[in-house]
Amino acid sequence: MSRAVWNRFFQMLADLNRSEVGGKARMLFVLLIIFMFSINGLNVLNSYVNRDFMTAIEHQNMDSFVFYALLYLGVIAVATVVAVLYRYAEERLALLWRKWLTQHAIDRYLSDRTYFRLHSNETLSNPDQRISEDIRALTATTLSFTLMFLNASFTVVAFSGVLWSISPLLFLVAVTYAILGSLLAIYLGKPLVKLNYDQLDREANFRSRLVHVRENAESVALLRREGRLKARLRDRLDDLTANFQHIIVINRNLGFFTTGYNYLIQLIPAFIVAPLFITGHADFGVITQSAVAFAHLLGAFSLIITQFQSISAYTAVVSRLNALRDAMKEPRLSSSPTVEFSPAGGSVAFEQLTLYSPRDGHSLVQDLSLSIPAGVCLLVRSTSESAEKALFRATADLWSHGKGRILHPGHDEIFFLPERPYLPPGTLREVLLRTGQERGVPDWRICDSLASLNLEHALVKAGGLDVEQNWSDLLSLGEQQRLAFARVLLAAPQFVFLDHPSRSLSECAVGELLNLLRHHDITYLTLGDVADDPRFYDRLLTIADDGSWQLRPPGDRRIAQRPSIVPTPSRRSEDVVVFKKDSTDVSR
Repeated sequence: MSRAVWNRFFQMLADLNRSEVGGKARMLFVLLIIFMFSINGLNVLNSYVNRDFMTAIEHQNMDSFVFYALLYLGVIAVATVVAVLYRYAEERLALLWRKWLTQHAIDRYLSDRTYFRLHSNETLSNPDQRISEDIRALTATTLSFTLMFLNASFTVVAFSGVLWSISPLLFLVAVTYAILGSLLAIYLGKPLVKLNYDQLDREANFRSRLVHVRENAESVALLRREGRLKARLRDRLDDLTANFQHIIVINRNLGFFTTGYNYLIQLIPAFIVAPLFITGHADFGVITQSAVAFAHLLGAFSLIITQFQSISAYTAVVSRLNALRDAMKEPRLSSSPTVEFSPAGGSVAFEQLTLYSPRDGHSLVQDLSLSIPAGVCLLVRSTSESAEKALFRATADLWSHGKGRILHPGHDEIFFLPERPYLPPGTLREVLLRTGQERGVPDWRICDSLASLNLEHALVKAGGLDVEQNWSDLLSLGEQQRLAFARVLLAAPQFVFLDHPSRSLSECAVGELLNLLRHHDITYLTLGDVADDPRFYDRLLTIADDGSWQLRPPGDRRIAQRPSIVPTPSRRSEDVVVFKKDSTDVSR
């Protein structure tokens, strides 16, 4: 393993020790050390009992045979209990560590919208698999390796004296054999580290395609896209099997060496100790004792050989989690627009806001400077949908390419409704209310909000407010959009930023919803299309392809057909404030 992997290894142990579960972890680890000492002591005792047991058979001494047979069984019984308790404590500690480390990773992943940054930047593949599978493998394997190395150290101390007392030559042969074998195993198996790293990614990519089919089963069936998806799945399958084929070849070559290496372990003690028995310098039981001691000692010295495949997979897991940790620690880009909260302002303001395309760097929005007070509703149109999306995401603090300032009353006072509504699985109450307020809003108020949006049937479909449902399967897209509006009404923010609501709702339905928002004194800013009626708005902001913008009253725009819903006029006297470099021009 590289120095970075070792550093990460010791850092993980230190982090666990300092954590809130560190006390319990230390207690379990101390128990493991006690059990480990006990197991090694019992193994040494067992080697001597086995020696005398075999010697009793050689001498045909029935009394000694019965005594050592009973003693042998007693030692085995005690060793069984200790070994089971040792395994139980190891699994408890691994589970404790995994839960703490996973919770820590989830907190960081969901803090400061790190998940969105990783997704949008595409800097890291399969973070979900790293958090779930890799952390599970990391905790179990790290603990296992730590205990194996400690146990190997104890075994070396315990059996070196036994083996030296039998034959110093046998001891020297064991040490030399283990060192040469370890060096050769490292040479043969070194490519496994990179191959195992790639295999984890290829497996995750294949699984993500299968999940995509399951989550979009209806759309796939309607559009008859099985052929293309099958081809993509086969490509992913070919990638992972080709990489795994390389792993199999390396394991085959390593297996030729390790299998022969392990077979010789059984013969070497006999080659050296048997002549001592034949010449009368040792009892017959010494041969079996030397074989046991040699196997234990060589097993301790040969961990790299016996565990090389596991070590290579472990190194890949550590590298992947290091990449995840580094990606989640990446600072916000210095070129990102600054979003500031101004609770007392009562407005959404853009100050010299310029947004760039992340692909080619051209300006999507150029030097936008205006302030939208509460009560003045704004329609945003652009021939470039990228400019609209950039403005929407920048206001939500999700755009990292640009400069300037954005001020709004805070995330509790401005809601963002994306074009496709997001309703996570859960109960209707959880969908409609903010986290932590599920029991603070009476049922009658929730029902009134649903009734104002003609969603009484949604309550019936859901089976009540407290029944978990998968809303994307239960409700239509329009119903999901209305449910998102119901959440806005219950939260009652000052502002709501809508992303093309007319694409999932009819013009009539959009008019009803906008009038309902204005009736509840919720100011709406909308990304709209040409078909959106500007008369529901107090101002129209247009953004050209070059990023220049213009603000004007919406009344000079004509539409082909009058809406069936009459816009409710604004009840506020404030107007949009345009920050400009000269007093005669309101456009940039």
